[in-house]
Amino acid sequence: MRTRGGSSTETPSSHRMSSAQSLEDKLKALQSHFTWELQPRRPNFKCELNILQDIGSDEGNVWLGHVYNLQGFIQYQLGSSEDALNLFNRAAETFQRQKNADEGPWLMVNFGNLAWLHHHLGEDEKSEDYLSKVDGLMRKYPPGLERHPEVLAEKAWTLMKFDKEKKQQALELFQRAIRMQPDTVEWQSSYAILSAEPFNDSLKQLYADRLETLRSANELDPDNLCIAALYLEARAENGENVQDEARELAGKLKEKPANSYSPLLRLNRKFKLEDDADESPDEALNQTQQQRSDAENLTKKILSKGYELDNNEVNRAISLWDEVIQNDPQPKLEDKITVASIQAKLDKEKAEQIYKELLLREDLDPAGKQRLYNSYAKHLYFVRSESRESTEYHMRAAEIQVESKYRHASITELKKTLIKETSRRNGDADLCKRIKELLARLGIQPETQNL
Repeated sequence: MRTRGGSSTETPSSHRMSSAQSLEDKLKALQSHFTWELQPRRPNFKCELNILQDIGSDEGNVWLGHVYNLQGFIQYQLGSSEDALNLFNRAAETFQRQKNADEGPWLMVNFGNLAWLHHHLGEDEKSEDYLSKVDGLMRKYPPGLERHPEVLAEKAWTLMKFDKEKKQQALELFQRAIRMQPDTVEWQSSYAILSAEPFNDSLKQLYADRLETLRSANELDPDNLCIAALYLEARAENGENVQDEARELAGKLKEKPANSYSPLLRLNRKFKLEDDADESPDEALNQTQQQRSDAENLTKKILSKGYELDNNEVNRAISLWDEVIQNDPQPKLEDKITVASIQAKLDKEKAEQIYKELLLREDLDPAGKQRLYNSYAKHLYFVRSESRESTEYHMRAAEIQVESKYRHASITELKKTLIKETSRRNGDADLCKRIKELLARLGIQPETQNL
């Protein structure tokens, strides 16, 4: 907009757009899980979360802060912003406790994650606060020519755990971090583990320099059982008799969470270390993961468009999910919602009963309630043909102030309902009034005119 004197001015709306763009540009420049273009190693984010939940409970884990950061990012991807915020805050507390300091460059990625999350939640003032914190750390701890080694190492660890396509990049990042800070044992150990990974399926190809890398790492970090197991494998393939050491190590490994010792299963097969017929924790974990993968694949087929009903397939999917839920120490809401969606194919009343039980739960957080309301609204509309009741639950989902795909979907449905009802001669005036009031209260403009 130009004044009479020829100078240009910005309207309030254009200023806001410019400000928002400036914030976006700053956020994109951060080192953060939100800017690393991560792709999950396993079929989906839920599988990754299950793995991390297993290894993330060990307070002695030097990577615990990094685990919480990655868990928080995955929870955001799954639509649970509140869980993401809690996990990012736990990450910060863990770093501060482990480092015995309130701040340091090891908080840069965490602050970047919080800046992104608050921006996605529409809380740009808080986002700017975390950007300022990052700037403060950069001034206090200037990185020089390279990024901070703590940032390099966290990205390397994240790629190592999460993105199988970027293994070489993770190796290079660890190398750069180690060159800058060579006395950090966990970085050298992780580098050694990652270096050995390509040869796990055929250890005869393990070159002499890899064996030496593992030997050095084992001497440097003798308490790292994963390093010890990989080193034993490499020595065995090199012709050494390590059976007694392997048996001793197997005893130590059993005391650890199953995800901490993937080499144990190979040691068991090679040396027949198990004297009893009990299933090892690693085997049990693999079986549970396979059940979940089978259940998810079958569910995708059953809920796909144009699926021809097969009672045996549907019953098989329900049975698989029942086993997954039964074996999960903390059964997930989304799994039970999935069972209800599948059950509706065969028995609408059983599906309804599942939803009724879930709606009575008092332990759900706001994000969980929002997801449940959105799912039940779709069930009411598509399965039970109860459109007004469906709208009621979409309104409940929209009212919960948690930004997620479920809230956005419910708001979209409310806008559609408003357009449809106002265009009908005998539309539901009371329902339209309530939807308009809700959208106004939420600061949302209906996508229609003349309402």
